Amino acid sequence: MDRSSPVPLYFQLSQQLEEAIEQGKLLPGTLLGNEIELAGRLGLSRPTVRQAIQALVDKGLLVRRRGVGTQVVHSQVRRPLELSSLYDDLEAAGQRPATRVLRVAVIPATAEVAAALGIAEGIDVRLIERLRLTHGEPIARMRNFLPLKPLDPTQEELESTGLYRLMRNAGTTLHSARQSIGARTATPDEAALLAEPDGAPLLTMQRTAFDDTGRAVEHGNHLYRASRYTFELQLLIRN
Repeated sequence: MDRSSPVPLYFQLSQQLEEAIEQGKLLPGTLLGNEIELAGRLGLSRPTVRQAIQALVDKGLLVRRRGVGTQVVHSQVRRPLELSSLYDDLEAAGQRPATRVLRVAVIPATAEVAAALGIAEGIDVRLIERLRLTHGEPIARMRNFLPLKPLDPTQEELESTGLYRLMRNAGTTLHSARQSIGARTATPDEAALLAEPDGAPLLTMQRTAFDDTGRAVEHGNHLYRASRYTFELQLLIRN
C-alpha cells in the first residue's frame, strides 16, 4: 500500500484484490478471513478493509459468509468485441475454459440460417451445440451452424479447443463478421442448463463469420449469463 498516494487505501486494496482474482492468484472458493483478521494481517484499519471488501462484494467478486468470512467467487468474464473464439479469450485470461458437447448433427437449414449462410433453405448444414464452462461453472450455451465441408469435428476436438481454431486448421481463413447483441430472460430449460434461476437475464449474440473471399462460413446463435459475462467495446470519436 502506498500511504503517500492520494488514492484512498481502501481503493488501492480493492484494486489489488480484484487484480489477484482476475489473474487467478486468488481462486474461486479462497477464504480471505474476516475483516478483523484481514486488517491485522495488512496493517490497515477495519473500516478501510470493510470498504474495500464491500466494493468487491458489489462487483460480485467476493461474498461474505456468516461464520466463515470473506470468500472469493467467480469473476465476471469481460470479452472484447472482436472476431475471436470464446475458448481462446477465456484461455488467454486464465479462466480455465472447458466444453461440454450437447449435440452435433446434420440438419436442414432453417430460413434464418439459410439467409445468414447465403444458401437455399433446406440445404443440409452442420449444427454444433456446446456448453462453455469456466472454473467448472457454465457461462454460455453456443449453437453454431456451418457448411458440411471442410470441417467435420469430433467430440474430442470440440471439447479440447475453440471452433474458430478448428476452422483455421481445416483451411478456412476467417476475415470478418457481422454481429448483433441483445438480451432476454431465460426459459426454464435454459436456466437449468446455465445454473441460473428461471427468468434470469441472458445476453444474446448472433454472429455470421466470413472468410477472405466474402463467403459466409459460420453462423452462431449464443446465450451468455448476464451475471457472469460482459461485452467490452472500444469507441472511436470521429471528428
